[in-house]
Amino acid sequence: MRALITNDDGIDSPGLAALARAAADAGMEVVVAAPAHEHSGASASIIATQGTAVTAAGGKGTVRSERRTVPGVDGEAYAVHAAPALIVLLALHGSFGGVPDVVLSGINRGANVGGAIMHSGTVGAALTAAQGGVRALAVSLDVGLRDGGDEHWETAAAVAGRALATLVGAPAGTILNVNVPDVPDPAALELVEAPLAPFGIVQTTMTELDGDEVRLSIREHRAADAPGSDMERLAAGNATVTVVRTIADRGA
Repeated sequence: MRALITNDDGIDSPGLAALARAAADAGMEVVVAAPAHEHSGASASIIATQGTAVTAAGGKGTVRSERRTVPGVDGEAYAVHAAPALIVLLALHGSFGGVPDVVLSGINRGANVGGAIMHSGTVGAALTAAQGGVRALAVSLDVGLRDGGDEHWETAAAVAGRALATLVGAPAGTILNVNVPDVPDPAALELVEAPLAPFGIVQTTMTELDGDEVRLSIREHRAADAPGSDMERLAAGNATVTVVRTIADRGA
């Protein structure tokens, strides 16, 4: 099977390389196509950051990309000047070789849980793949608010490998959203199914309107406020997997 590896943290993310290695270890043909620069919070945006825009008159546009190498990963890799969802759309049209059988997005630095996944570029890439009838996996590592540099990417990659075995046997267009605790030993983690919490770990709210300025604040939610959800089970030390439905599933 051919796997497209993408993310929203950018081509240089160590999580991207770890996920690509996990796919290769699973026997997949791997091609990496990820944003040249970070696109966290891009959702399913199809914005290109370099190239030429599509116009009503001409109906054509371009997206810039360049060849890159990813540490420990053989095969083709591209840094694309576009949001992850647009990269997936390009891949589904054969822009990076053959059309992928699966799209793997991540490993994101930070959890993607609850209803807030609608804002995630990591999940947005998976949603776009599923809309095209391609199975997709979004993977995130719950690093919390600590400084970077010692994340356990290989733990998340090992758990992703387990979820990948489920994904390849699932119906076309299936999306699995996986969140992994940032711990050193993947063998100690149980991968449990969990529904989305009704909210995310943090929520942005308007606190004051002052003339032309809107002042915002971030409020953290407690995992205990959503018992049985992906957020609560991740906080309890479990790796979680959630089947995400797309608009194409509304009649299902």
